Amino acid sequence: MIDPSKLFERKLLYPHPVARERLNRLVGLEGHKRRLTKILSLLVNPAGLRRWANEHHASAEHLLDAVLHRPPLVILAGDVGSGKTELAETIGDAVGRQEGIDVMLLPLSLSARGQGKVGEMTHLISAAFDYTVREAGSLQTGDKSQGAVILLVDEADALAQSRETVQMHHEDVSGVNAFIRGIDRLANQRLPAAVIMCTNRYQALDPAIKRRAAEILVFDRPDTECRRQLLEPKLREIGFSQEQIEAVVEATGPRNGQAGFTYSDLTQRYIPGLVLDAFPHRAIEPERALQIAAEMHPTPPFTDAVLSGFPTQ
Repeated sequence: MIDPSKLFERKLLYPHPVARERLNRLVGLEGHKRRLTKILSLLVNPAGLRRWANEHHASAEHLLDAVLHRPPLVILAGDVGSGKTELAETIGDAVGRQEGIDVMLLPLSLSARGQGKVGEMTHLISAAFDYTVREAGSLQTGDKSQGAVILLVDEADALAQSRETVQMHHEDVSGVNAFIRGIDRLANQRLPAAVIMCTNRYQALDPAIKRRAAEILVFDRPDTECRRQLLEPKLREIGFSQEQIEAVVEATGPRNGQAGFTYSDLTQRYIPGLVLDAFPHRAIEPERALQIAAEMHPTPPFTDAVLSGFPTQ
């Protein structure tokens, strides 16, 4: 048996107040938060869906069957810095609180790709699903889940890229096959477990994996309203007027054919940059805030990250 520490970056348990705080800080993603919480709740705890059906559609067994037999896979796709990973790492808190259960998050390590030895990646991926199955199996009592497991695969295109790629190595093909078998295994055993895959390169994912997704949530860069929601509380408390706030919102959006700021650009670079620029001898000034926005280059988008035909909320 492989040591779980070699398969997963860490093990996180929810509900947890820190996760809840991180989730609440994801301003502008309320639609995705609600949608993902519902999807995961149905996948890992069917008893909640049956309670709803008994109250509103007592004879709709075929309807329930269609929902409950979906593969327990959700793909979060979109540009870099758009909040995918942060949402995936914290959504277990919302699911746990809504369903009244404990949720374990297992972030799969990229070391699961192995060192290129024959059969190594397949063995590691299979071991990760074996562990997920064992943990989830211990939490299942009929339709009622005593808890749930979420397997998180960040940078999923590194582990599950399309087998149609001409130059794809045989070992990579075997790894993708192991991934598909793992997802099908969770679906067939109907365990209280789900897989979340995050990717900046949706088009690079294997078609068989995309077909198995119960849901694909697409993440865009924050629009004007989302940037306003994120920036306004922080700028208002340091004395910026509404007009000055609107100027910063505009300055952090698309300009001269260039993409606007990502969520991480705003939260990890721009806002801290305002503080560091003024600290320790002066206050943050509106004119300087606009100048910093103009000088800062947004994170370049991935060219194949755009997904046409999918809703963003």
